[in-house]
Amino acid sequence: MGVELVGQACEVLNEKPLVIKNVKDYFHIHSYGGLSKFFISLRESKLLGTRCTNKACKEKGIWLPPRIYCPDCLQQMEWVEAPQVGEIYTHTTVEYPGSNFKLSTPCPLISVSLPGVCTKMMSYLKEGKPKIGMKVKAWFRTDKPTNTILDLAWVPLDK
Repeated sequence: MGVELVGQACEVLNEKPLVIKNVKDYFHIHSYGGLSKFFISLRESKLLGTRCTNKACKEKGIWLPPRIYCPDCLQQMEWVEAPQVGEIYTHTTVEYPGSNFKLSTPCPLISVSLPGVCTKMMSYLKEGKPKIGMKVKAWFRTDKPTNTILDLAWVPLDK
């Protein structure tokens, strides 16, 4: 048995920019604005990040989660496809979540190190028991996506 989504998927109100209706005990309408491309790509089993094109910037890696503007020079970033295979950098397990936690427990939260990516991607391990250094691959919720970061998880590479 792996980690599963508890609750229902978000309703899409608009595509460009992506605007979703996130149903809770109340609802919140949220626009992803310039980050819409990232969340839409998850539905297509793609992992997109951004990279600065300014030659004067020292950081040439991919930022994931993406940034619209470079944190160093404030120049607009370019979209690039990020690797979908990496390794667990660190992890913890949620046993007793808050009321709005949308995943089943226990839920292994992981930080993933990806080649060429200058940041660590925070996510969850959908199946298996996490270990530092464990090779993992991206898993995408393409059937009934939530249109949130919960549409991206990781599974052991050997699965």
